[in-house]
Amino acid sequence: MKPFVSSMRRALGLAIACMAIGAPLMAQAGEHVADVNPFIGEDWYGEVFVGASVPFGMVKLGPDLHGYGNRKGFQSTGEVRGFTHLHLSGGSGKYDNIRVAPSTGELQPTDIHSPRGDEQASPGYYATDLTRYRVKAELTATRRTGMHRYTFADAGEAHITMDLDLLGKGTGPETQRFLGGEIKVVSPNEIVGVGRYIGGWNEGAEYYVYFDMVTDTPANATRTWLGKQLSDAQQAHSDIDQPLGASLDYQVKAGQAIQAKVGISFVSGAQAHQNVVQEIAGWNFDAVRQAAAAQWNQALGRIEIQGANDAERRVFYTALFHTMMMPSDHTGENPKWTSSEPYYDDFQAIWDTFRSQGPLLTLIAPDRQRDIVRSLIDTYRHAGYMPDARVGNDNGRTQGGSNADVLVADAYVKGLKGIDYATAFKAMLKDATVPPADARKEGRGGLDTYNTLGYVAQPTERAGSRTVEYAYDDFTIAELACGLGHAKEARLYTQHAGNWANLWDATQVQEGVSGFLRPRNADGSWAPQYLVRRGTWPDFYYEGDLWTYSLYAPQDMRKLVAMSGGNEAFVKRLDATFDNLHFDVTNEPGFLIPDLYLWAGRPDRAVDRIVTFLQKAFKDTRGGIPGNDDSGAMSSWYAFQSMGFYPSPGQDVYLIGTPSFQHVDIDLGQGKTFTIVAENFTRDRVNRYVQSATLNGEPLGKAWFRHGDIANGGTLTLVMGPSPSRWGTTTPPPSMSDPDFALCKH
Repeated sequence: MKPFVSSMRRALGLAIACMAIGAPLMAQAGEHVADVNPFIGEDWYGEVFVGASVPFGMVKLGPDLHGYGNRKGFQSTGEVRGFTHLHLSGGSGKYDNIRVAPSTGELQPTDIHSPRGDEQASPGYYATDLTRYRVKAELTATRRTGMHRYTFADAGEAHITMDLDLLGKGTGPETQRFLGGEIKVVSPNEIVGVGRYIGGWNEGAEYYVYFDMVTDTPANATRTWLGKQLSDAQQAHSDIDQPLGASLDYQVKAGQAIQAKVGISFVSGAQAHQNVVQEIAGWNFDAVRQAAAAQWNQALGRIEIQGANDAERRVFYTALFHTMMMPSDHTGENPKWTSSEPYYDDFQAIWDTFRSQGPLLTLIAPDRQRDIVRSLIDTYRHAGYMPDARVGNDNGRTQGGSNADVLVADAYVKGLKGIDYATAFKAMLKDATVPPADARKEGRGGLDTYNTLGYVAQPTERAGSRTVEYAYDDFTIAELACGLGHAKEARLYTQHAGNWANLWDATQVQEGVSGFLRPRNADGSWAPQYLVRRGTWPDFYYEGDLWTYSLYAPQDMRKLVAMSGGNEAFVKRLDATFDNLHFDVTNEPGFLIPDLYLWAGRPDRAVDRIVTFLQKAFKDTRGGIPGNDDSGAMSSWYAFQSMGFYPSPGQDVYLIGTPSFQHVDIDLGQGKTFTIVAENFTRDRVNRYVQSATLNGEPLGKAWFRHGDIANGGTLTLVMGPSPSRWGTTTPPPSMSDPDFALCKH
């Protein structure tokens, strides 16, 4: 692509000279923006968003690709079909709405596509050369508005098009469909309209996306199209799935740039217009880009690392970047109810993010996490249930337990203020007691047997994974009940928290290991063992196998270790899980498994496993995330583990592993900093084992600490060495079966 780029720059002259301030802008915006490589995770099914956005922005403006099969998302191959304003990150199957695309020559609205060249991306900015049209496309964004700059290399006929239909077509239950819409050319500078959509991964209800596109250059002519028919009509309408769009037509000079601002709203066209007016007042693209970069730099600057090379810095800060894509801040854009509470959408899905992303935000963005939890509670008030997933202003789908319960408890035990925990408790009780009309949409399926027998009985789908997740959700209900003074409920749900053991069959032997979960019938009899490696919706386990889910009891690992035969047998079980390839780093159910060695007194084994996966699974490449990033879940797992500790979500406990950096400062807000220092640190990870530790100047002999120990700031100093030591081997992390266990000890 170099000959095209060179000729284009010669043609653009002064325009290119002005645009060339892009690199200095990034340098001035802050070092962490420069540390981010948004292309990490683009390939190998990472499905991360590549484009322009601000932290947790509603608008995620980026390219949509031709040649990516039936999968939605981003990849390093494929032609650009245009730039849409709504996307997910780390997942797919929803949005890709309101598509803007430039073209040159004769307008062919159903055949707009181009190869990419000189693709660039940084936080808040995306650019590529559309080589078919010899157009440089640049994008930036605010929370609810996207800004485009298209620079045309050649003089002649050019177009800025707006298209409402969707690129992906299909017939499956997770297919998103275009239901129709309306588009109107208001003036040579402005196009407005609305698209109607339904379905997608969450099988959600119909939703409307309103837009207002304004350009800085009046068009010489305007047209609309319906189906394949171009028209001089200024308005077009459709109630079926067919191409529907409009074009602003120009005669451009060589090197001419045309800018567009597109306000997006889920509420109304008037709100879309206000979003344009309020969020981007003028036409200074570079200033908008700078402002977006500044927001990212502030968000990323909550963690400072020392002792990393350039590639390691990119992997780390890109992971932080990915954790701040979703959920999306839709405050002021709720079409379903009116409320003064924050409103967040695009939870896809809490089943993924409760394990690490939520706890990370509690540390580095507590006000943000507070508002996210408030939004979940407000959704319960108005929609009936806190969601386990919610996209396009509709709940769905629930993959496992009611895991918003865990986020509420995590916020509570870590002292987040400004949350209506009394109402949250009501929402959690409803999860635990009221069967939903559609158990894939919200709530808990299988409550009829779970609440009477203590397990989800066959043949209910996902009975195994649901049982163990419900048991942990019940533990978090007990925590909140205890804290709020509801003693009866605290006792009841503490009892329910042990329900995971009701599916444990000690006679089951697999690959030399004894004791596993097993399907069970409503009469108490055992059903045949279930050996599918990675199940899905109708299976006994969801996206995991019996090895993974037989290790899921974070509320009572002491009991699980005992049921496995004691420390030595439990270490053997964990070793078999890893060595026989049952641990799946590409998916969330096993996130806690490497740290489980701590309950058996073997922090050294935890360290070995963590280092292996940090080094092998996360890279500074386009395929550098091992699986779907799932709204930042995978990236936040990496961020925690590379800093040297990991949360037990829903509890006030952090588990110590091994730091990948010599020094980490975490800004907790309000002038408080938590610092991790690794003495004798070596980047080759030879000195990976903790020999001794201090926390806030006091000796720390255990491989865990509580949130309260660092809530006001503090320093964790780890003395590292090349060989395992006795450190951390005698006092395992807390469990319900501990003799001194107290539910409200935080």
